[in-house]
Amino acid sequence: MKISRRLACTALGALATLSAAGAAWAADPIRIGYSMARTGIYAAAAPSQDNAYALWADQVNAAGGLELPGGEKRPVEFVSYDDQSNPANTVRIYEKLITQDEVDLLAAPWGTPMHLALAAVLQRYTFPMVGNTAASVQLRQVAPGYIWFPTSAIPDAMGPAVAEMMAENGVTSAALLANELPYAQEFRTFLLPALQEKGIEVVMDESYPPDIKDMTSSLVQIRDKAPDAVIAMTYPGDAFLFTGQARELGIEAPFVLSLIGPTIDAYRKAFGSGANGIVSSAHWSPEATDWPKGQAFFDAYVEKFGEEPDALDSALSYMSMEILQQAVAKAGIDHEALREAISTGTFDTINGEVRFDGVQNVVTPTGFVQIQDGKIELVWPEAIKTSDYQPKTGWE
Repeated sequence: MKISRRLACTALGALATLSAAGAAWAADPIRIGYSMARTGIYAAAAPSQDNAYALWADQVNAAGGLELPGGEKRPVEFVSYDDQSNPANTVRIYEKLITQDEVDLLAAPWGTPMHLALAAVLQRYTFPMVGNTAASVQLRQVAPGYIWFPTSAIPDAMGPAVAEMMAENGVTSAALLANELPYAQEFRTFLLPALQEKGIEVVMDESYPPDIKDMTSSLVQIRDKAPDAVIAMTYPGDAFLFTGQARELGIEAPFVLSLIGPTIDAYRKAFGSGANGIVSSAHWSPEATDWPKGQAFFDAYVEKFGEEPDALDSALSYMSMEILQQAVAKAGIDHEALREAISTGTFDTINGEVRFDGVQNVVTPTGFVQIQDGKIELVWPEAIKTSDYQPKTGWE
């Protein structure tokens, strides 16, 4: 009888040890790696993406963790590094995340050059990643299978779309300024023939370096030519420079587009009512009633960070994590199962339904937003707009 009791105690002790080990394993976090341009020429965009990731992680962990097949949940934590706005650094960092840090999942870096440089790494290590802040016709040349792009802001669709929007609103002449960085130049390449097709005269077409400090000379020429439209193909940093100097010089065009930058909350805070009327690239707005999850995201972001999310980068970054979350719930963190789930799934996001054909989201329409009374409103296309386009009437 004593031996039986000893055996029973030993068995119970072993079971307790196994149970404790199982509980510890269940509580182990799922580690998600990424790099971010926290310094360098793209650094102005980093907070919009970092914040969206942080909000998503907080919400997931508050709900008990990331759900796996069968209902098990594990907390998430991020492992991230500064890539210094350098695609070569991005490649090295993701190789480190995969081979040394041995992260379970990957989140995307900021910007098209980083995504394009990273695609071959993901293919080589067969490690799936949902991209976000990348937009280029070159994305379609990326081998499908381990990277996906939720954005619809692709230049070959955007050029004709904005030209049509301009023509419908009475624009007959336009001045173009373009950052020399690839995305702006690609947009310019597709915009020029689209403007010609619509009979819109291009009265000026200039490019400028990414580190430009003064646009006065070009903007004085634009003011003197008095076009109906000014199209500034900006990145976040030079968007502030363009708007500040256009306001100072009294540019009076009724159609003013700044490509990337105006959707950042700091932009509207910097220019106040002077930002009203600016058109920019984005395909999401919290005002869209057809996407009820959008307002909840907006409210949570404001509560956590004390500022509004970027309607382009924050929205795309959060969408990419929603897609990853839904795919993990279905397939777990096995890379091949996860790849299959993302490739074939349909996902419910703050920007509505997302589905991929190859690498590209084939559901979300190409859109443009406008700042109206300090808010981001979708004004193009008709199918998703939250407000009608309004001509810009001044800078005050």
